[in-house]
Amino acid sequence: MNRKLLTAEGYQRLQNELNDLVRKERPEITKIVSWAASLGDRSENADYHYNKRKLREIDRRIRFLTKLFEVAHKVEYSPEQDGKAYFGAWVELENDDGETVKFRIVGDEEIYGRKDYISLQSPIAKACLGKAVDDEIQVHTPHGKKNWYLTQIIYEKTS
Repeated sequence: MNRKLLTAEGYQRLQNELNDLVRKERPEITKIVSWAASLGDRSENADYHYNKRKLREIDRRIRFLTKLFEVAHKVEYSPEQDGKAYFGAWVELENDDGETVKFRIVGDEEIYGRKDYISLQSPIAKACLGKAVDDEIQVHTPHGKKNWYLTQIIYEKTS
């Protein structure tokens, strides 16, 4: 893995997830697996097989997050970012037809489960980087070039 960028909020959310997995979920599932194993014949023991599989999923996620934090770089808000779209910005775009889209530019690991987050690596995010309000943005899509106008940039300022 190369260096992974995370917003301060995303970093904290993933850190909380890792702590919860290690301190709460894994010990609970381990107890259930031990109890189910103590019942004897494991070949037809649904509790044992289900929770053993769940334990492997938890262990896989713990390994992934542990490796992620080895290469993660938390990007905090900086006042120098104001007025331009950079990593962590909430951006609103409008096209010539009056359609608007609003999203936050974040790291690859933060987009899952959020429809309003897009990866820094996406074409539209790359087109927005360094732009200011009222700048025109061209995005190359499978259907040709699309023109958008940057109408708003907001940063979540963490304390």
